[in-house]
Amino acid sequence: MKQFNNNLLNINPSAETKKIVSFIKTVLQKQNFKNVVIGVSGGIDSAVSLSLLAKSIPPQNIFVAHLYYFKSQIGLIKQMFKKANIPQKNIYNISIKDAVDSFRNLHLFQVEQVRLGNIMARVRMIILYDIAKKHNGLVCGTENKSEKLLGYFTRFGDEASDFEPIQHLYKTQVYELAKYLSIPQSIIDLPPTAGLWIGQTDEGDFGFSYKEADNVLYLYNERKNSLSEIISKGFPNAKKIIDWALKNSFKHHLPYMIK
Repeated sequence: MKQFNNNLLNINPSAETKKIVSFIKTVLQKQNFKNVVIGVSGGIDSAVSLSLLAKSIPPQNIFVAHLYYFKSQIGLIKQMFKKANIPQKNIYNISIKDAVDSFRNLHLFQVEQVRLGNIMARVRMIILYDIAKKHNGLVCGTENKSEKLLGYFTRFGDEASDFEPIQHLYKTQVYELAKYLSIPQSIIDLPPTAGLWIGQTDEGDFGFSYKEADNVLYLYNERKNSLSEIISKGFPNAKKIIDWALKNSFKHHLPYMIK
């Protein structure tokens, strides 16, 4: 692949952290809320989002929920809770298996993996918002810009939130911020996954890497480069990436309505 200037996607982690912390504080102040609920999976996006929350509000106002279907990753993410000084009473470690399986058993036919994954995401959303109701708080999202542009989310599932602190950052920029925030290397090194089935990874689903996708999406959306221009810069999967984003772009416009 022809070398591309990745510096275009570089951020100033210190300035970015200050901007996001200010954003979080402003949202809570304007909406008159003190408490925040966040779903923590053990992945880099939720780890970075939690770290930013911890810099923004007192730990007693942060409620974390690890909502797992397969194996709990609580051992992996306990170090994040400890670093953020989250009180034990504010930690929810909940298996969603029974709830998800009860939906699956309602059907008289086989539920394939993608649909089951959507059910998982929506069950998590229900629980997060119930916890938020219990504690009179807002739900903090953990979506990044790459996922948003690619439409790699479940409608009314993992996209559901009250505010999004890192949705303006591409995945590769989230990694840059993670290093600045001293996120444990064990979390940084994990392959990105939505945890929809055993062995599932984001990049395995895509058939391309986040690094390539971020550059292509940046050139296409922000630099307004044509497909041929992007390919000429050394991105052989450019068409696949752009087609993926365009195919899912309808998710950004729902629901349709009469105006």
